[in-house]
Amino acid sequence: MSRLMWCALVGLVGVGPAVAAPPVAARYLYEGKLSDGEKALLLHLQAGPADDQVRFELGVIQFLRGFEKLGANLYKYGLRTNTFHPGMPRELQRLLPQNDKPEKLNYPAFRKMIQEVVDSFDTAAKTLGEIKDDKVKLPLEVAKIKIDFWGKGEPISAGLLFRQFELTEEAKAAEKLVVGFDRGDVAWLKGYCHILAGVGEMLQALDAQQAFEASAHRFFMNPDTPYDFLLEDYKDVDVRAFGPLDFPVIADAVQFVYHLFNLPISEPARFKKALAHFEAAVEQGEAMWTYILAEKDDDNEWIPNPRQTGVLKIEVTNEMVKSWRGVVLIEAKEILAGKKLVPFWRGKPGARGLNLRKAFLNPPSRLDIPRWVQGTAAMPYLEKGDITKLADPREIENISRIFGGQNFFGFALWFN
Repeated sequence: MSRLMWCALVGLVGVGPAVAAPPVAARYLYEGKLSDGEKALLLHLQAGPADDQVRFELGVIQFLRGFEKLGANLYKYGLRTNTFHPGMPRELQRLLPQNDKPEKLNYPAFRKMIQEVVDSFDTAAKTLGEIKDDKVKLPLEVAKIKIDFWGKGEPISAGLLFRQFELTEEAKAAEKLVVGFDRGDVAWLKGYCHILAGVGEMLQALDAQQAFEASAHRFFMNPDTPYDFLLEDYKDVDVRAFGPLDFPVIADAVQFVYHLFNLPISEPARFKKALAHFEAAVEQGEAMWTYILAEKDDDNEWIPNPRQTGVLKIEVTNEMVKSWRGVVLIEAKEILAGKKLVPFWRGKPGARGLNLRKAFLNPPSRLDIPRWVQGTAAMPYLEKGDITKLADPREIENISRIFGGQNFFGFALWFN
């Protein structure tokens, strides 16, 4: 696994920015007592509202709590994790427990589960957005950070995941990683909060009740569905007993894809919220580089500037930064603002483009994927105008050269 992928993994398991906070705050992260930590840090802020160090770490905990709430709900409602067990080492199987006495999951509860995650990222973004102190900093031993992902009181550390998935030199190094998160990382984490909240808002905009009622039995142990015969297929039978070519598996897969390819958009206003989140994420990407490029130290940097080394020992060049800031971020900003168009894939090349902003602000009544692929669903959003540089083959080739080809996607995930 490449260093860039380890960079992405470390970021996604929650080693995002933290705060030069009191030792007790770091203890909550290392002991996996995030709920207690959130309450304690909120009390700290009530006593000292100007303490941005505490605010920084509170934002980190609130971000991680989003994943913790999701995992706890998945276990509560009996996510079928045993389906992933065949061929897995026992150590990994223990990290994917299945609740054999789950609560019944209906569609409103499913939507509430997603909303709780979105709210957590929203809350974290607001907390981080209140930070004014440019000198906030906290060194964290990232492999010690724990999350009680299944809500069982058994927090899992990032270091444990590293040991289970791959015993490479990068994995061993990741277990000892100490990162000095700073003001640039505040913007980095806030950007990720907005991206994830935006995706969540898009999911919540869709009416997936029919898909849920016809498919939830494949993913959860005790779903509320009007189709009782679907549950009878699995009564007293481990879902793993079904092979990929068995009729129930094929039939369920066909209808699941059918529903997902044509979903009603029941709450179109959420697409507007998603757009605002994505615009805010780009703004945070710009702010992140402003802070990072101004740094003169080299203190265990998460994302280094070209003059720094960084804990991951991955070189970030001036050319990379210039390309990312001057092309990727600017073009993304102009696409979201409707000033640049996404190339349309039908008709005369360059004759028209898709105004993505209009699609977010005035979404159709249904997300009809086949018609979008064909192009007819895009008709209300097509217009003449400047096409984004990100579709120019010469620009794509140049970006690929600068970031080392396929490495671009790793850098994109890292840079946010």
